[in-house]
Amino acid sequence: MRAHSSHALRRIACAVLTFSLAAPLTAQQAPSEAPVKSPGRSPALKSKTAVTMNFVNADIEAVSRAMGAMLDRQILVDPRVKGTITVYSDQPMSVREAYLNYLAALRGLGFAVVENAGLLKVVPEAEAKLQAGSVSVGPVTQRGDQIATQVFRLNYENANNLVAVLRPLITPNNTINANPSNNTLVITDYADNLQRLAKIIAAMDTPASTDIEVIPLQHAVASDLATLVQRLADATPTPGAAPGVPVAGGSSSVLADSAHNALIVRAANPAKLALIRSVIDKLDRPTTGGGPAGNIYVVHLKNADATKLATVLRAAYAAGAPAGTGTGGGNVPVTGAAAPAAQPIAAPATGTSGGTSSAAAAPITPSAGPSTGGFVQADPATNSLIITAPEPMYRQLRAMIDALDSRRAQVYIESMIVEVTGDNAADFGFQWQGLFGSKGDRNGLFAGTNSSVGGTNILDLSATLAGTTTSSTSTSIALPAAGLNVGLLRNYGGTYALAAVAHLLQSQNNTNIISTPNLITLDNEEAKIIVGSNVPFITGSFTNTGTATTNPFQTIERKDVGITLRIKPQIGENGTVRMTIFQESSSVIAQAAGTANTGPTTAKRSIESNVVVEDGQIIVLGGLIEDKFSDGKDKVPLLGDLPLVGALFRSESRTKTRTNLMVFLRPVVLRDADSTNKLSLDRYDLIRAQQQNVQPANSIVMPINESPVLPERTKPAAPEAPAPLNPPPSPEAPASAPAKSS
Repeated sequence: MRAHSSHALRRIACAVLTFSLAAPLTAQQAPSEAPVKSPGRSPALKSKTAVTMNFVNADIEAVSRAMGAMLDRQILVDPRVKGTITVYSDQPMSVREAYLNYLAALRGLGFAVVENAGLLKVVPEAEAKLQAGSVSVGPVTQRGDQIATQVFRLNYENANNLVAVLRPLITPNNTINANPSNNTLVITDYADNLQRLAKIIAAMDTPASTDIEVIPLQHAVASDLATLVQRLADATPTPGAAPGVPVAGGSSSVLADSAHNALIVRAANPAKLALIRSVIDKLDRPTTGGGPAGNIYVVHLKNADATKLATVLRAAYAAGAPAGTGTGGGNVPVTGAAAPAAQPIAAPATGTSGGTSSAAAAPITPSAGPSTGGFVQADPATNSLIITAPEPMYRQLRAMIDALDSRRAQVYIESMIVEVTGDNAADFGFQWQGLFGSKGDRNGLFAGTNSSVGGTNILDLSATLAGTTTSSTSTSIALPAAGLNVGLLRNYGGTYALAAVAHLLQSQNNTNIISTPNLITLDNEEAKIIVGSNVPFITGSFTNTGTATTNPFQTIERKDVGITLRIKPQIGENGTVRMTIFQESSSVIAQAAGTANTGPTTAKRSIESNVVVEDGQIIVLGGLIEDKFSDGKDKVPLLGDLPLVGALFRSESRTKTRTNLMVFLRPVVLRDADSTNKLSLDRYDLIRAQQQNVQPANSIVMPINESPVLPERTKPAAPEAPAPLNPPPSPEAPASAPAKSS
């Protein structure tokens, strides 16, 4: 070990001697400048000093110390870096070149130099990406085999798309990552490789060649022509492109500007744009065979109701909507998606497949310009409009149709009706009775107390015990009241009767009812939900007693008893929802004993209001907080007020009832099919989970051990890709035509 160290030191001394001897060769040059230690850049080198290196199988740590002396920098060697290194030069070179050769030699051994906090460290290559402190944004300024991190900001290309292209070019043990939020690439690699990657990224991060043109129409209707041209553009290959090969730059799109009766065309390249322009020129022709009465068009509606929309169009023109006479677009602003293409009909139709609406068949007579006799008729069977009008009037009608035939948003309303009731009751009563006198006496004395407050009357209990009743027409049996009853029996001539009875009771009843009716409806459409029973109510009765037989007759009206919710929402532009609400909660009250049977009695709680609430927010409609206290007492005057003893001459009953009732609502606006589908699936999973939680416990004795559960929903299969269109034959190789027979 000592011999090896002596040999290494001898080599270092030889190298230093070589460095000293080479210095006079450049003695006429100015002294080397002091190094500038700037983080993120290569070490400041004594570039004007020439050196000759001759390290053969020298220890890495020893060579690193010698290189640090040349750079006037401290180079630390990681303990995991072991081995020897060979760095030599046949001719004198600058210190910068010597440092670059040193980095290249380390890279060949699997090591790298990183700069952190002004210090240079020699670490294994796999750890260099974790310890590299040099981070740059913008152009790559570093050189050589030093590890650095570079952030590339992309302006046009997607960062995720470049990751797959650049990853094979990254050296092993180094990384490349994309940040989609700000479209940047973060690459950690050697400085010379970062220079190469920067050139590749700059070449690929270029704007796509996309041409946009606005093409005004002279005769055709923009919303009619846009759909047809879009289909033709998607099915037609770009001139000059290889068959079956997609064209770079994306597909073409055609949008309708109904306000100016123009088409907005975006094409991937000028050739595609010229092709679309030629198609539009061929289709933008005046219609033929219309005559002075105009043409007949059939417009198939996507969302609106044909009968209602025809009435609206007729009313709009009856109110004085002007009809243009030129060839330009209509003057009605349009918003939303373009409607499907209209189909011109050469001759007036004599009827429709599904009948017509009388409200929608009136002629349209514009207030400005000569009368043209145009009219709109609805076909409910196909949900279409049949329009008879010249082109200027049809353009105005079509602009209105495009604006009104849009998908209406829906509102999902969640309601919660919470009712909490608590009853506390306490009863206490003491009753007694007795007969006084001797046997054989013609007169006797009866004394006692009785009350129905705080228990059952003692006389009724005695009559039931003796097998008789207190009334000649009563057949009811009196039973002791709920609670603790203590009585004293006495024999009167072989018959037992109650001499005294005491009753004590304390009860507590709590009720918690939560009802959550939910419903969904279109914007500006009323929806109603009823959950309850249909109870009969007697509204009249008649009995015919003039004959030998009695013929009773009753009239009955059935009414809904339960929960009723009726809502009409209206969505505002700023995300608010205005709702007209009617909510009612009713229930049948049990008939009290001893009362006449006049029909069921219902308890009703209803709210009718108009509110405005933000989308998705909870609002309380109203409620009721009711506290009720009742105190009943029967007593013997004077005696019942005595302390202690007075309890034997009175009966008491106290009841306290507290009722809390609140109604909450939360509207959720559903503007597209995705949000509606997401909500429906969420409700489906919720009710299925609740069904799974109420499964009965397995029993060997009971034959039924499961309850119905909704089936697990399955995700729809992905649609198959459409088959590619067969491209037209190439002009260079035309298909051979069959010979014509004479």
